Amino acid sequence: MSSLYYDLIPTGIEGLDQVLSGGLLRGRTYLVTGETGTGKTLFSLSFLINGALKYSEPGIYVSVDETYEQLVNGARRFGWDLEELRENGYLEILTPEMDLVEKIREKDPTTIAKSLVLTISEYVKALGAQRLVIDPIAPLVTLEKDVQVLREYIRALVLGIERVVGTTTIITTEIPTGSAAISRYGVEEFLAAGVFVMGIAKTVNGDFKRYMFIRKMRWQNVQPIIYEIEIKPGIGIIIKDQIRNIHTLHYTSTFML
Repeated sequence: MSSLYYDLIPTGIEGLDQVLSGGLLRGRTYLVTGETGTGKTLFSLSFLINGALKYSEPGIYVSVDETYEQLVNGARRFGWDLEELRENGYLEILTPEMDLVEKIREKDPTTIAKSLVLTISEYVKALGAQRLVIDPIAPLVTLEKDVQVLREYIRALVLGIERVVGTTTIITTEIPTGSAAISRYGVEEFLAAGVFVMGIAKTVNGDFKRYMFIRKMRWQNVQPIIYEIEIKPGIGIIIKDQIRNIHTLHYTSTFML
């Protein structure tokens, strides 16, 4: 079915909206996944900053694993002034309590998710936000017993945001190095309308390439193509040419270029 029948929101990321035939479905949730250092946060910030500067659409960034100062200082070193966007009413940065994992363990995860949804909703209404990023969707944990609890939390959070908040949302998740999994907790990709897989791979010439693969895009005719990406300070993610003749899609794959 053609994406022309749907209201699309452009990402503003160079090269991506052409691939998506216009952008993302407005009001839906999208997953950006990959190993550490593959560009997930930069992708997410590009989505918000482009929304503000190119389309005058305010956005909210929920930083789960970084403090406000860490995020702002890191972005400044990359060439982005997040505080200026805040002052101009185009961005709000939320940092949940550092004991979020403990709260999810001790209380009903659905209750915690609903509380966070209501908090986000209040900020969205106050700012008039149309874009939202949650980076990452859940705190990183190592205890196996926490996984099922976090799955319930993630499910309630994503569904709550789409039903109550109504923003076009990007959530990120980090997968272990060398893993062939799509997400960390095994539920994120099923809840998302689209999945962007970010990675780094080695070519037969010994060069390393950053890539993006659109694994899933609901109700949009997107070809299963792997693209080389570039990270450029002050701009963010740039989608470049297709990478051809690939043996495998694991993050340690070797590309025949």
